[in-house]
Amino acid sequence: MTTVLKTESLNKTYRLGGFINRVKINALDEVNLHVESDEPVIISLVGESGSGKTTLAKVILRLVYPSSGTATVYDEQVAGTGSNPSKNQFLSAIQPIFQNPFEAFSAYRSVDKYLQRTARRINAKSEKDAEAAIEDALASVGLKYQDVKGKYRNQFSGGELQRISIARALIPRPKMIIADEPVSMIDASLRMNIINLFLSLKEDYNTSFLYITHDLATAYYVSDYIAVMYRGSIVEFGDAKSILTRPVHPYTQLLLDSIALTDRKWERTQHGAADIEAKEFQFTGCRFRNRCPLAEDICKHERPQAISLPDGRDVYCHFAEETIQKMEITT
Repeated sequence: MTTVLKTESLNKTYRLGGFINRVKINALDEVNLHVESDEPVIISLVGESGSGKTTLAKVILRLVYPSSGTATVYDEQVAGTGSNPSKNQFLSAIQPIFQNPFEAFSAYRSVDKYLQRTARRINAKSEKDAEAAIEDALASVGLKYQDVKGKYRNQFSGGELQRISIARALIPRPKMIIADEPVSMIDASLRMNIINLFLSLKEDYNTSFLYITHDLATAYYVSDYIAVMYRGSIVEFGDAKSILTRPVHPYTQLLLDSIALTDRKWERTQHGAADIEAKEFQFTGCRFRNRCPLAEDICKHERPQAISLPDGRDVYCHFAEETIQKMEITT
């Protein structure tokens, strides 16, 4: 089996504020994920704003250095002490798709220039090879070279520009694409087009995805695995359908309950003020305890360790086994 994604004790610490009132924020706190597969997979990272999803993506993309720990993608260590893949080797293995496609392209350069630059930098030996790679990537997202040649970002809709971003990421034929909120800036009627595109590219290009999203509905639809994050920590991780149909961690249950009450994506709840959130990042025990209906004294003093359940998921909760037993009684 191939290690598609593995993080081991991954930490990222920021220090905020002035010299006197400086606060340490553990944006990633002992993040451990492990996915092995001989087939491409889609792994979703879900959680409220400020949960650490984008920080984790930036560490894997080598945009941010971790404070400690390592990250491995397709058996190649990409972050942490000892990781040293060449730039071309790294870009051939991992490509990003960002939230706002209009920020990915300059208003002063035609979008095809970006595609040409990517093709020539990674795998094209000649202009003809570059054009062939671009044509192939654009065709995979339903576009033609003449549709984009010589045009600028303002000549495209958000959905079209995001498809061009995806085509650009596909040119190197990467093993993994990291997509950070790729549909949040796109009209709701077009979001499923992009999500269905991920599914087809997963098979056609043999490419795995790390999909970062607020949208639990699309995560359920597209994912093989889901990692739920809260204040820099993983609280539940495993098979997507199992987690989203029978959540065990109280935080995962809260997220799914909030979806049922609204027709819009959930955002960070308002009852956690900024100073309270900062304190939660520094908790030595369970960071969710102030909002958890199950919290007891142990949650203040002991960090919950991963409890592996029979269905293969890991749940970071002192009461995970009791929760499972109650679920079995009521079903």
